Amino acid sequence: MQIRVLPAARERLLGIWQYTSDAWGDAQADTYINGLVAAANTLPAQRDLWRPVKEKRFIGIYFFRYGHHDIFFKVLEDGALGILSILHEKMDLPSRLTDDMES
Repeated sequence: MQIRVLPAARERLLGIWQYTSDAWGDAQADTYINGLVAAANTLPAQRDLWRPVKEKRFIGIYFFRYGHHDIFFKVLEDGALGILSILHEKMDLPSRLTDDMES
């Protein structure tokens, strides 16, 4: 199964890297992002890790927790796994996920 990082998720990754770099340095930012990407790459082979988002407006969307972030994704029409967004646990997740899905 191919993984496709959609534009909103790509922007979130850049923001996570920048925040982490500003707070703890480039090496820590690289380590965290590499771990996050590695975790996302395991998702196609490990469906037991997929947790459905429980709100009705997000049917068919799943998430996986890595560190303090949730990776939101769904299976796209072509069978690829689409990474929709990556959000920090303290964010207003439904609102931010809606925003990212609309962009």
